[in-house]
Amino acid sequence: MSAKISRILWPAVLFAVLVIIWALAVRVFDVKAYILPSPSAVFDVFVTEFRTLMSAAGATAAAAGLGFFISVVAGVTIAILFSQSTLIRMSCYPYAIFLQTMPIVAVAPLIVLWFGFGFQSVTTVVVIISLFPIITNATTGMTSLDPGHVELFKLYNASRWQLLFKLRLPSAVPHIVTGARISSGLAVVGAIVGEFFAGATDKLKGLGYYVQSTGSLLKTDMLFACIFLSAALGVAIFLLVSLVSRGILRTWTFDLNNN
Repeated sequence: MSAKISRILWPAVLFAVLVIIWALAVRVFDVKAYILPSPSAVFDVFVTEFRTLMSAAGATAAAAGLGFFISVVAGVTIAILFSQSTLIRMSCYPYAIFLQTMPIVAVAPLIVLWFGFGFQSVTTVVVIISLFPIITNATTGMTSLDPGHVELFKLYNASRWQLLFKLRLPSAVPHIVTGARISSGLAVVGAIVGEFFAGATDKLKGLGYYVQSTGSLLKTDMLFACIFLSAALGVAIFLLVSLVSRGILRTWTFDLNNN
């Protein structure tokens, strides 16, 4: 059995076993549906509410994707600034940490006040939650350089821009990729959390809205369907980012070896 098949087969087998245990537990212990629905009930919801769930997943994926993209661009830009000045890095880096540790629940009312309900506010929450891993990893990559390489660039009178684009940024690629992988998972979490507070409009309702509303109404089968779909969305985005990252790292390694 090949390694690729094993990576897919064994998780699938474990999932099937867990579903069987779940179904047996519900039947044997006669668990009420509003506490723990059966797997068949959750599957029925996927069938009957398919359009609603797909629309919600699309809204959540759009906010998570856009917020993630903004985080990567903004995070790398901030890391470039940090790498160019120790004073800027020492002055501003604590605020980046503050951004990461700040409870999003506390600032959600401000975000709604500034951006209103809907897509903009959800995307803002995604950026706040997923920005820090990009900043910290990219900054580490751009500042943790081999002193010998730096001296070599100085020996050839390389300019600040040449040092940035020919040494700092290329050296930071693996770190940026690592930060992007971390942020890709956080982006979905940020979208779901943002939709709890600011994601509901007449035209736009994401998975976070349905998680909150179905939970309060004890529609547990729909709640489980939203949870599974949220997890699947997070895995899909992570796998997509990982696939792109492999291509980038493969190109980076090839260019490094040729140079």
